[in-house]
Amino acid sequence: MKIQKRLASFAIALAVLVIVLGAYTRLTDAGLACPDWPGCYGSLAVPQSAHMERAAQLYPDTPLEPHKARSEMVHRYLAAVLGGVIALLFVLSWRAGGRLRRLSGALLVLVVGQAALGMWTVTLALHPLVVMAHLLGGFAILTLLWLYRVDVTTDPARASPVICGQGLPWLGNLACAVLLVQIALGGWTSANYAAMACVELPVCQDGWQNQLAWGEAFHLPLGHASYEFGVLSKEARQTIHIAHRLGALATALLVGGFALALIRQGAPLRLLGGLLLTLLLVQIALGLANVHLALPLANALAHNLVAAHLLVCCVLARGRLSRPRPSPLLSPEAIRSQT
Repeated sequence: MKIQKRLASFAIALAVLVIVLGAYTRLTDAGLACPDWPGCYGSLAVPQSAHMERAAQLYPDTPLEPHKARSEMVHRYLAAVLGGVIALLFVLSWRAGGRLRRLSGALLVLVVGQAALGMWTVTLALHPLVVMAHLLGGFAILTLLWLYRVDVTTDPARASPVICGQGLPWLGNLACAVLLVQIALGGWTSANYAAMACVELPVCQDGWQNQLAWGEAFHLPLGHASYEFGVLSKEARQTIHIAHRLGALATALLVGGFALALIRQGAPLRLLGGLLLTLLLVQIALGLANVHLALPLANALAHNLVAAHLLVCCVLARGRLSRPRPSPLLSPEAIRSQT
């Protein structure tokens, strides 16, 4: 199990790098810096300035921007290495069976799906649904890798779920569900270039109530040659942004309530609850700073990364909980034997 532990730790580090670089690529408008897939301008190497003439011949409508192409190709290289590590984990876990086999199998399916989404991101020219699904897939891979690592490194006796009341597991389910929806809303906001559709706090500019377009905001825009820089109207983007803020409020209440309930449970849940609450408060501060500071790159990257770890922490915390089992009914013979 030692090699699986090391591989899982390496895969987690790689997944974090892939998530950060993917967000960097999106936020610096480099998602279509390579007009083909899996290579870039017909080559698997990173394009350089010396390749400008050849790139112009291959794709005359897509001028080569070497600095953007570089970040896109490094992102693809790291994603490919991550896929190879996950495939190796699956091979090593096959003989172990049980939960490790299921987790590694799910990871392998996800990483293959991520490769397909990466291709469609280019071929469908940044379609918002594909971009959002690609983000969720990356977060899911990181979460499953953490679950795998916990299973590999923790003694089964210590890893057994903590028995608690009926309400806390349900609260954990709701917290994880609303957090996942909020992350999807964040991905939809980013994919539709709606992050700066509202530039005031706490809600939006004056008159926003009369400029909502819910029908347009959450339909699938089809038939566009490219979705780079967004195709939705100002009102639709504003509606998406407001939905994300309302989702943030629901997330703060449910995830915050779940974190406080974990803290009150004492060890070993107190540490997870404290970490979950800390990540939540940091994420709220980063979200407010995104609007107040007009989406600075470093802050936006941190907002994306903290969201991923918030999901990981919430899922790990929920995984430690178990409902109390009802006491078995005693037979009449057992009752008579005790009297």
